[in-house]
Amino acid sequence: PQWLRFFPNLWGVIDVTRGSVASRLTIRAAEAILQQDGVLGIYPEAGAWSRILRPPRPGTAYIAARSGARLLPIGVDGIPNVFAALGKAKRAKVTVRIGKPFGPYVVEGRGRARRLQLDEVGHDIMQHIATLLPEESRGYYGNDPAMREQALAEAEYPERALGG
Repeated sequence: PQWLRFFPNLWGVIDVTRGSVASRLTIRAAEAILQQDGVLGIYPEAGAWSRILRPPRPGTAYIAARSGARLLPIGVDGIPNVFAALGKAKRAKVTVRIGKPFGPYVVEGRGRARRLQLDEVGHDIMQHIATLLPEESRGYYGNDPAMREQALAEAEYPERALGG
């Protein structure tokens, strides 16, 4: 809803438009935050709108490898329930679990070899997050093959998760 658009500004949210000049500026802004010993929160799978984890986008792994930052996995479950509950003037149940710090990551090489390493880093980051969520929310990182397929479909077509 339009009236909620001021919330991201309160927390210093940086919008990402993948594949554009803005995405490169976003990466530079993220690196600047980390260089100043700031805290940077990222949804590696590109958002919290789905009820299940999807495979990561490469940006988080790229930033982690370039910055040498240690990572703190946080599993957040129930965010999609917030807006539905808000519309009914009720509170949604959101669970936040914090794991143990890990990293930093080192990625070497160029081209395809580097991209494959970044993919591995991304999946490792997601595994750390998945262990903090209930099985039914782990999606691509869970044990249910049907859930893994759904996560892949949502990663490719996000509007499916939004009911579109």
